[in-house]
Amino acid sequence: MSSTQLEVVLSFVGPDITKQHTNFREPIEAKQRLAITIRYLASGDSMHYNYRVGVQTVSDCIHLTTKAIKKRMMSRFLPRPTRETWEKVSQDFWEKWDFPNCLGALDGKHINIVAPPGSGSLFYNYKGTFSLVLLALVDAQYRFLAVQVGDFGRTSDGGVFRNSALARELENQTLNIPPPKPLPGTAFLGDMPHVIVADAAFPLKSYLLKPYGGRNLPRDRQKFNYRLSRARMSVEKAFGILAARWRIFLRPIHMGVEKVDTLVMAACILHNFLSRPGDAECSK
Repeated sequence: MSSTQLEVVLSFVGPDITKQHTNFREPIEAKQRLAITIRYLASGDSMHYNYRVGVQTVSDCIHLTTKAIKKRMMSRFLPRPTRETWEKVSQDFWEKWDFPNCLGALDGKHINIVAPPGSGSLFYNYKGTFSLVLLALVDAQYRFLAVQVGDFGRTSDGGVFRNSALARELENQTLNIPPPKPLPGTAFLGDMPHVIVADAAFPLKSYLLKPYGGRNLPRDRQKFNYRLSRARMSVEKAFGILAARWRIFLRPIHMGVEKVDTLVMAACILHNFLSRPGDAECSK
């Protein structure tokens, strides 16, 4: 993140992270609070790292700042998709990944945490670690379109999706999704619905496609699986960029569950902010 981009973020969250002066001590400046948070996210360092302030102060700065990022920047950098957004996403998937009528790639990512006291096996996942699940829908440019975080690590990706707001809105058709249209070059098949692509862990729906299962598949099914897997790479790459950019996700996060939820949402918003150069270099 450049100094210019840092100033842009500060222009959004500054009022929410500025503390009043008191007679007892000078408050930490808003810019320093933001810098501590960005360093914590980007370096993956412990809160005990030498920030020249106390550990509890570092914790308070991070939580206050991530809450402000979620509150002030979400509506611009992780907004609810509109009809025009879906149409742009569909066009991008066709041009970049050769997959028509695609509204995004869906997958889950485990966010490793230190096991909360008394949580038992709720957060214990199949990888042998404790985690929360980040469910994300990603566009062809590796930007997040919809994000949900907080489900128990023991829950499968398909189970997380079934209980998500995204699944409910897709079932209820309340997401402003464009109407069906012919596939490029195959108008004789009639109109086909817009879909989301996912892996085998997710349920097969009219709006959600996953690969054909089994071995020794016919050639047409092999081609379909290849095309779908290429399109689905966008969500895998988005998770990779997220973890490479915010290295806090490379180790267990030692925070309360609700604070981790807020931190992950803030990281996804900042990911989108940094993935849109035109917005990232100008103020609001």
